Amino acid sequence: MAFAVVHHFPGGTKANYEASIGAVHPANGLPEGQIFHAAGASPDGWTIVAVHESKQSWEQFRDGILMPRMQAGIEGGFATPPQETEIDVSTLLP
Repeated sequence: MAFAVVHHFPGGTKANYEASIGAVHPANGLPEGQIFHAAGASPDGWTIVAVHESKQSWEQFRDGILMPRMQAGIEGGFATPPQETEIDVSTLLP
């Protein structure tokens, strides 16, 4: 079952996003297991929506790439952890 994560970064900017995504995503596309990615300015900050093939795929990316790189510090990246919403996806349309 597909699994989605919504991250909202209060006060986040496009520049923070570009620095962060450059540090955690491969240059040629999405991380393994991620099937959708959208991001943009939202009220009071920046929001990212990522859909993975499964919750396990999300957890592997989170624990193996995302968190270690964010904890090490990303120059120009988001300064604080996001507000996070997880979604067990029941419908995913092309």
